[in-house]
Amino acid sequence: MIIHHLPHQNNVQQIGYKLLSMLNFKGKRGEEVARTLISACLWNDSVENKSRAYGVSPQTVRNYVEEQGVEVIEKLLEQVRKMSLEVLKGVKEIDLSIDWTTKTWYGRPVEGLGSSEEGNSWNYATATTKFDGKVLLLAFITQVKGMTKDEVVKALVEQVVAMGFKVRLMTLDAGFYTVDVLNFVSQFKYIIAVPVGDVKVYQEFDGYYKTNSKRHRKDEQVKFMLLVYSKEKVKRKKTTLVYFARATNLNLPKGEVLKLYNKVRGHIETSYRNIKAFLPFTSSTKFVFRTLIFVLAVAFYSLYTVFKGEVRREEFRLLLILLFSDDLFYLRDFLLKSIEPLINNIDLFSRR
Repeated sequence: MIIHHLPHQNNVQQIGYKLLSMLNFKGKRGEEVARTLISACLWNDSVENKSRAYGVSPQTVRNYVEEQGVEVIEKLLEQVRKMSLEVLKGVKEIDLSIDWTTKTWYGRPVEGLGSSEEGNSWNYATATTKFDGKVLLLAFITQVKGMTKDEVVKALVEQVVAMGFKVRLMTLDAGFYTVDVLNFVSQFKYIIAVPVGDVKVYQEFDGYYKTNSKRHRKDEQVKFMLLVYSKEKVKRKKTTLVYFARATNLNLPKGEVLKLYNKVRGHIETSYRNIKAFLPFTSSTKFVFRTLIFVLAVAFYSLYTVFKGEVRREEFRLLLILLFSDDLFYLRDFLLKSIEPLINNIDLFSRR
C-alpha cells in the first residue's frame, strides 16, 4: 500500500487564507459570499445550494459577484500567474500549449456573449506549460461570440510574453487551424494539428504544403511542412485506417515532430479535466458570474499543482473541506461516496 505524505497543516491553512484573500468581496456579507463560492467548488455543487449553508440568499451572492466580479476575476488571475511564476523562477524559455475547453450551461441562453449562436456553450482558452511535472497555467481568455481564432491566440501569447518568457515551441489543437493563425504563429517554432479534410491528403505524407484559402490573397497563404500519418481503428470488427495531420516549421524528422507535439500538448487536456473537477454549477446567466466561477476553478487547480506529487486531487479537496469547517456537516456523505467503490470491491472479493 502506498501512503502519501500529506502537506503540513500550516501549508493547508495558508491555502485557505489565500483563497479568502483572493475572493475579498467588500461589504458586510463579503466573507459569507466568498465561503459560499469556495464551498461550491470543493463540493462541485451549485452556488445557489451552498449559499444556504452560509446564511446568505442566492440573490445576495449574485449581487456581490455582479457588482465586484470583474475586479475579483482580475485578482484571481493575477494570483494564478504569480503561482506559476514562482514555480518557473529563473526559467526564460518555455514550450507553450494553447487550447480551449467548452462549458455548456443549461437553461436560458445568454444572447451575444457565449461562443455558440445560442449562447449556451462557452469556450475558455488557456496557454499552459509543463515544468518539473507540473502543468502551469500562464494565460486565460474567455472566447466571446464574434472573437476570431487568431485574436484568441494573439491575446494568450501577449499575456505570456508580458510575463517575460520567450516561446521556444508552440503547439495548438486542430480547432485553431486557420490561415490567420498560421501567419501569426509562423514567427515562432510551432506544431499545429490539421483537419485532414482541410488538406485532403488521405495517405502517409511528409512534404511541403501551401494553403489555398479563397478568403485570403495569394501573398497571405502559408507554406509549411505537412505530416500525415495513420492509425488503425476497429469498429464492429472492421479495421479501417484513420488519418491525422500536423503542420510545422520545425526542421526535424517526422517521428520526432509527432512525439514532440504529444509531449508538449498532451498535458493540457488533463489540466481541463482537473479544472472542471472544481467547477461549480449556477443558474445565473450573467457573463461575469459564469466567468468568475470558471476562473475560481482555475485558481483551485493552480493551488492543487503546488501539492501535486504529494496528494491526489481528491485528497487535496478533502483537506480543504476539513479546513473550511462549516462544511463538516456534509463530510459524512462525502466519505461514504469515497469509500463506496472499496466496499463494493470487498463484497465482490468475499463472494469468490
